[in-house]
Amino acid sequence: MHQDLEFSLERPMGKGETLIRNTRFVWGSRTYVMGIVNTTPDSFSGDGVGRDVETAVAQALQFEAWGADIVDVGGESTRPPDYYAGSEPVSSEEESSRVVPVITALASALRVPISVDTSKAEVARRAVAAGASMINDVWGLRRDPEMASVAVETGVPVVLMHNQDGTEYDDLVPDVIGGLLGLLENALDAGIPEEKIVLDPGIGFGKTAEQSLEVLRRLDEFRSLGRPILTGTSRKSSIGKVLDLPVDDRIEGTAATVALSIAGGADIIRVHDVREMVRVARMSDAIVRGWSEE
Repeated sequence: MHQDLEFSLERPMGKGETLIRNTRFVWGSRTYVMGIVNTTPDSFSGDGVGRDVETAVAQALQFEAWGADIVDVGGESTRPPDYYAGSEPVSSEEESSRVVPVITALASALRVPISVDTSKAEVARRAVAAGASMINDVWGLRRDPEMASVAVETGVPVVLMHNQDGTEYDDLVPDVIGGLLGLLENALDAGIPEEKIVLDPGIGFGKTAEQSLEVLRRLDEFRSLGRPILTGTSRKSSIGKVLDLPVDDRIEGTAATVALSIAGGADIIRVHDVREMVRVARMSDAIVRGWSEE
C-alpha cells in the first residue's frame, strides 16, 4: 500500500473537465452541488419518497430551481445496519422498480444530469437506459463484478467511494488515499477513461465519527489523487454525535462540514438541503476561489 501511495502523491494536480449528459463540469472553477432524491421507505435522513414518482419529480425540479447541478436518485438505503435499525438489502428488481420510473420521468423534466446511486450492475444498466448520466457506487465498483463493465458499456462517468467492512486502519488518511488509488487504477484497467472518474473518501462509511472528522480535516491531502473529489456529509451521524442532535436538526452542522470540505478542495458536495447548501457553497467559493463585484 505504501508503495502505491508514494505513486499517488506524484500524480498531476490538474483535474480537467468531465462531460455529464450535455453539461461540462470544469473542475476547480466552482463547487458543484448534488441533490439527493431517495426513493426508499427507510432513508436514514427521513426524506424518502418511496414509489411516489410525482413527489420525486417535484422535489428534483425544486432542487434544480435552487441551483443543484446534479440530481442523485437512490433506491436502497446505504445506512449501516448495525447503527440504524431497519435497513435491509433489496433485490435488483425491487431497487430498479423504485428508481427507474423516477429517472424516466426526470429525464424529460430536468435540464441537469441525473446520477443513480447503486452498487448493482443491473440497476445501473436499467437506470442509464432510463436516462441517468452517471453512476454513483458506494462500493467503488467492487461489490458487483459486472459494475465496471456496465460503466464501460454505457460510457457514463462514475463516482467511486472508499468503503470497507469495519473501521480498522494502520494509518487512516494514507490508507483511505491508498484505497481510492486502488479503486481508480481498477477502473482504469477496466477501460473507464480517467476523465470520467470522480472519487469520494466515504465520510461515515467504514469510519467512526472521529475518523470521518479526521478525513474532513485532512481533505486537502486527497488532491494528490489528481481527480475531482465528492464529499457526502449531509446529516451524517458524525454531526449528530458532535452536536447531540437528531437527523432532522443537523442543517448547521452540515453547513459547517460543507464549507470546510470546500476549503479542503471538494469539487462536489452531495446534500439533502439543497437550497441552503447551494448558498453555503457559493459563499465558500467566494472566499476560497475569489470573488469580484465586476
